[in-house]
This record gives sequence, structure tokens and C-alpha cells, in this order.
Amino acid sequence: MRYSVNVPNFGEFASPEAFAEVARRVEAAGWDALLVWDHVVGEKAERWSIADPWILLTAAALATTRIRLGTAITAVARRRPTKLAREVTTLDRLTGGRMILGAGLGEPVDDEYGALGDTTDRRVLARRLDEGLEALDRLWSGDLVTYHGEHVTIDDITFRPTPVQRPRVPIWVGGMWPNKPPMRRAARWDGAIPATAGVADARPPSIEETEELVRFLRTQRRSYGREAEPFDIVLGGLSPSSSPAARDLIGPLADRGVTWWDERRPWGDEMSRLEPVLRRIDQGPPRIA
Repeated sequence: MRYSVNVPNFGEFASPEAFAEVARRVEAAGWDALLVWDHVVGEKAERWSIADPWILLTAAALATTRIRLGTAITAVARRRPTKLAREVTTLDRLTGGRMILGAGLGEPVDDEYGALGDTTDRRVLARRLDEGLEALDRLWSGDLVTYHGEHVTIDDITFRPTPVQRPRVPIWVGGMWPNKPPMRRAARWDGAIPATAGVADARPPSIEETEELVRFLRTQRRSYGREAEPFDIVLGGLSPSSSPAARDLIGPLADRGVTWWDERRPWGDEMSRLEPVLRRIDQGPPRIA
């Protein structure tokens, strides 16, 4: 089991200097990764102060040497795949191969898409997401790429340099479980980072939820002929810092195939404040061994 910290790209985390300090503390306390959200509007009624996640991750990259860094999640359907490919590649090279791309549809759709004049048709956005991921994978190969999709077109393009990680920067796909299409998509890539029923109050997933999710992902991986390849399953919530309580929570998840615990805060006013997050970071990950 590995351990990540998951924070928004708004509120007090929108300062690159503050985010760099978060990254330093995550590394010093023994966590394995720092993941940041990717909103451009978020909930527009909240009027959040929002930072670009790639600038935040650059600050974190320059402040650390060990931890993995990534997004949780990037709304690939509202980004140009070529631009995203360049951003992630540059960061992967800057970090010496420490990047993770969390990908998904992006929420809330009405505010993140509709308020900016884009479609809110989830079927269209899902097709754009799938084509965007396919384009990223091909571009990161370093080979000559021609790809004609419904929404993405690439004609005879070679993207170099490539990411440090081969065959690509790991792609973890998010979505709300038990909604199956996002997890079916995740099974085609390198990992799944779903939200579960208790996401609003950062309640950890139940054993029943976990077993159903893992069983579904493994079935899908077999159907794609990829069951023997590495695959990450990332679940999370608010964890206890004491070892016995952590073992009681995390141990059963690890036993059922979960590979990462993702430390998350409850939804509300506190989620964008640094102090409670730094306090939990400094206590260290909820290790089971």
C-alpha cells in the first residue's frame, strides 16, 4: 500500500508558495504522492480563488525529490490533448519520471463546461475524453502519429521529447462508483481513482463497496487481456493517524487489492484551508506495516 495526499487547487492552496510547502511537508512526513484538483471554475457560485494545477505542480516538483505528483483529476475533455501532452511531458522530465495523470469527465459539468459556452452533453464529453486519452498515449510514444477521431485530429505529428516514464505517464481514471462506465474506462489504462458514496464527508469506502469495485475492475481487465499488467486501485477518505486504527481501516482494503490510500478532506469550508491539512500531513500516512 502507498499513500497520497489529495488537495484542491483553490482557496489557500492556490498560492504556489503554499503548495510548495505542502509538497515539502508531504515528502518529509513519508507520504508517497501529492495529488491536486484541476478546476477552472469549480462551483461558480462559490467565487473560489483558483490556481492553474500545472503551475502548482511545477512549484511542488522544484520543492521535492522523491514523491510522485499528479492531478486528481484533469478534465481531459475540456483540454487540447496536444497542449496537455506537452505539459505533462515537461513535468515528467522535470521530476525525473514522477508524474501521474488523473483523468476524468470533470465536475460540475454545468459550471466547468456550460458556463464557458461548451456542451454539457455527458455522452459527447465522454467521447472527447476517450479520444483525448488515446491521443495522449499515441503522442507520448514519440512515434509519428496520425489520428482522426470525431473530436481530435492529429496529422503526421511527432512529439518529442517523450516522457521519462515508458510506455507513458500512468493514467488513473476517476469517476463516481458504482457508476460503471468510468471504471470500465479506467480498466483500459493504468489505474482507477474513484469517488465512492461517502465522498462529501470523506467517509472511507465500505468493504462491500471495495469488493464490488475490485471485482468489476478485475473482470474488465481480463476482458481487455490486461490482467497480468500492473494496475493501481486508489481509494481514500479521512484516515486516523494512530497505527492500530489505521491498520483496522487500511488493512482490509489492502487485503482486497487496493494499492493506494488517498487522504481526503470532507467537502465544506475547511477543505480549502491549509492548517488542518498540514496538521494531518505532519502526522504521517496511516501505514499498516
